[in-house]
Amino acid sequence: MIEKGLAAVILAAGQGTRMKSALPKVLHPVAGQPMLGHVLRVAQAVGASPVVPVVGHGAEQVRAIFEAEEITFALQSEQLGTGHALLCAESVLGDFSGDLLLLCGDVPLLQESTLQRLIAHHRSHGAVVTILTAMMGDPTGYGRIIRGESGVERIVEEKDATREEKEVAEINTGIYLFEAPQVFELLRSVGNRNAQGEYYLTDVVAAACSAGKRVEVLSVEDNREAMGINDRRQLALANAVLFERINDCHMLEGVTLVDPTAVYIDHDVVIGSDTLLHPGVHLRGRTRIGRDCVIEPGVVVTDCQIGDRVHLKAGSVLTESIIGDECTIGPMAHLRSGTVLDGQNKLGNFVETKKALIGRKSQASHLTYIGDATLGQNVNVGCGTITCNYDGVNKHQTIIEDDVFVGSDSQLVAPVRIGHGSLIGAGSTITKDVPPDSLALSRSEQRVIEGWAARKREKQKKK
Repeated sequence: MIEKGLAAVILAAGQGTRMKSALPKVLHPVAGQPMLGHVLRVAQAVGASPVVPVVGHGAEQVRAIFEAEEITFALQSEQLGTGHALLCAESVLGDFSGDLLLLCGDVPLLQESTLQRLIAHHRSHGAVVTILTAMMGDPTGYGRIIRGESGVERIVEEKDATREEKEVAEINTGIYLFEAPQVFELLRSVGNRNAQGEYYLTDVVAAACSAGKRVEVLSVEDNREAMGINDRRQLALANAVLFERINDCHMLEGVTLVDPTAVYIDHDVVIGSDTLLHPGVHLRGRTRIGRDCVIEPGVVVTDCQIGDRVHLKAGSVLTESIIGDECTIGPMAHLRSGTVLDGQNKLGNFVETKKALIGRKSQASHLTYIGDATLGQNVNVGCGTITCNYDGVNKHQTIIEDDVFVGSDSQLVAPVRIGHGSLIGAGSTITKDVPPDSLALSRSEQRVIEGWAARKREKQKKK
């Protein structure tokens, strides 16, 4: 038996007025990814190809976000109903024949396992239409699934439902599996002869039933999967559900979360076993965390690679950085883009780095700025040291070779090179290269005027 093809169309053209946002609704993030991204991912996970998002409001913004994806968009320039949106994708699908998933770009909690069940049910029953439904304790606002002796008879919208029909708990999620190209023939047969002049997918279900075609339903096991995002409250709920799922997966893989309700891990983050996450931790983007790490409260890590046995202390912020094994960072350190630590490094409280390449066992324990710099191994940078990397027009490099000791409160005015084994005296401003194994000092001679303070106090008393 030849396996049928599978394609997917994702409805993503709506404005989402209840979000009260300039951002198209489907681009609002859920667990660090635009909600449309979650729907694209699940469609691709079940093998759908092509996957066609139908865009309208903010179409260019949506295309720009997903330009790297191997997908083709369809445009719905006028909002003429869900059926019309599917018709807009017909030309993009070309001569596709097989099973056609119809998904919603604002339903980001749908899981791959549910779609696999939907596909299997549809195919095993030889259905022309299969509707994904959900049982709701409060179905208000949803279309109700009306069943008869022969199965599904129709879908009735809330505004058209009788009192009895409103008591039905089974609702239409708006997610379907159709037989293509038959679905397009059915859409054209029902047309848009209604007060709104719109095409509705629910009319396709009624037409299929009237024509004696097989219409099936499958109910989701967790009705939260069917939740659409229409306002900021629902967005917050979706975030909570997805973070809960993500955290559960990490804990099952050997990661300890002290309080799973207060840790926020994006979908693409990878964490090694025996790592400990305290409350208030945010791990974002494509961050990779190694094994046996400790991440204290309030740490925010975005798009970083963290090695094994790394300790990130409270309140530290790391972005687009690479941290080698056995490093200690913070508390309250700020590692900006381009920071690379070779390993066994210590960057302490209120240390900031940017485009800094720092060799093994080098350290800056506190109150230091290291920017546009390359440090060798075993370098000690004293408290209050800064690399003066910007002259108001251009950025310049500071190079500190192996085994250098930089005394406290020093300024290294780039471009400058400090040779290996040298020592920079505390309070120095270094503007010229320092040869290896040298002592560099730049202080004015200390002057002491005995009795000056006492004489000043006497003058103040007389005023």
